[in-house]
Formats: sequence, C-alpha cells, structure tokens
Amino acid sequence: MVQLLSIIQLALSVILVALILVQRANTDAGGALSNDGGNGTILEKRGVEKTLYRMTVLIAVLFVASLASGLFLA
Repeated sequence: MVQLLSIIQLALSVILVALILVQRANTDAGGALSNDGGNGTILEKRGVEKTLYRMTVLIAVLFVASLASGLFLA
C-alpha cells in the first residue's frame, strides 16, 4: 500500500510540475511596483488558462492529501 502511495505521489508531482510550467507567466506583475503607465486593470483568466489554473489547484490539493495520508499509513 505504501509503495502504491509513493507511485501516486510521484505521478502527481510530475503532473503538477508540468502544469506549472505550461502556464503563461504574468508579465504585468513587474509593472505593479513601477510607474510604467499601466492602466491598473485586473485581467481575468479565461478559457484554457482558467482550466489549467483549476487543474493545477486540483492536482496540488490531491498531492497534499496524498502526503497527509502517507503520514497516517507510516
């Protein structure tokens, strides 16, 4: 059982890293601290970007849950 949990944790960690790397970096974050003439609007995530964000959060929660369950099994 512990070996299966280790395999699940490894798979979740690889998926989580891949999802994080696929997401587009927010290039406007640097402008928050500087005076570059930005209009200060907040952009929403839409479409694929929103789906990737939600999948990343879901996989992160599953990864943390698998780590917590590993503590109880050991």
